Formats: sequence, structure tokens, C-alpha cells
Amino acid sequence: MTLLILGLVLFIGAHAFPMFAARHKAAVERYGLGPIKGVVSVVSLIGFVMIIYGYGQARTAGMPLLYQPPFWMSHVVWLLMIPAMIVLVAAYIPSRIKLWTKHPMLLAVKIWATAHLLANGELQSVVLFSSFLAWAVIARISAKRRERAGYLKPFELGDTPAANDLIVVVIGATAYVAFLLWLHGALIGVPLMVP
Repeated sequence: MTLLILGLVLFIGAHAFPMFAARHKAAVERYGLGPIKGVVSVVSLIGFVMIIYGYGQARTAGMPLLYQPPFWMSHVVWLLMIPAMIVLVAAYIPSRIKLWTKHPMLLAVKIWATAHLLANGELQSVVLFSSFLAWAVIARISAKRRERAGYLKPFELGDTPAANDLIVVVIGATAYVAFLLWLHGALIGVPLMVP
């Protein structure tokens, strides 16, 4: 469990850097944004690896069950993950979906974390998903403040083709199906479609 918590501190801490970037303007000017982004990326990667191994260790150790979700809750998670995948893709492709959701990556994390908290009551799952949910909520509040202060420029649609919305939905839905049928089992070790 310690490895999981340390990984979360590193990963979320690195991703929290933009919240405080305005306060560290002198450091950004001194070292440059490129090197700072490089350090943040390396720290994030180390934290991510620690989260994966730490979560696996905690699951193998058999952490206590804090609550027992009803069996049908997994179907609710499956439904919630459809919009989560679509808005996740919208974070990377300019579209009206990106404009409407304002910060699609944070929205995707909030949906993903909430959905998984509904279906997983083990201690390690609650620690993992509630940490990401808390970070996404705080990051969204911070983004609003930085936009008002002029530090963060909101996404503008411009002449983005309307077809991009369809592309976002198709890629998101395809990723969803891939996770449902294969990737969740292959990457997470928990197959969703058990024969």
C-alpha cells in the first residue's frame, strides 16, 4: 500500500504543477518550460509505474473491503465509461465536444474515478480512485481561477470541422469496446467480459 500511496503523491503532485505554475514564474523563466515539462513527465512516469505495482501488491495482499457494491453496479460503470472514453478522446482532438466540456480530460477522470468507486470497495481501490477524483475536482477549480486570471487560455473552436465531433465519438466508442472486450483484462488484469 505504501508504494501505491507514494506513486499517487508523485503522479498527482507532478500533474498539480500547472496549478502553481504562476507562482513559479521565475523558475519557468530561468530554466525554460521545456526542461520543466521534461522533469514533470519523468516524475509522472515514475509515479505511474509505482501506482501500477503498488495497486497490484495491495490487491495481492488482500486489503480490507470497506463496502460491498451491489452486483448490478458493474453495469452502471460500463454505461458511465462510454462518455468517459469519448470526452477523454475530446481532450486531444479539437471539437465541439471539447468546447462544451471545457476541460475534457478532467471530466473524463472524474467520470472514470466516480464510476470505479461505485463498483470497487476494497481499500486500495478507494484510495486510488478517490485520490484521482479529488485531484480532478481541485484541478478543475484551479483551471477556472487561472482562466479568470489570464494564466490559462480556454479552448476556442475556430474553424474546427464539424466532422471532428463524429471522429471523437467513433474513436472513443472504439476505445470503449476495446477496453470492454480485451484491454481491461490485458492491462489491468481484470477481464470485464468473462465467458
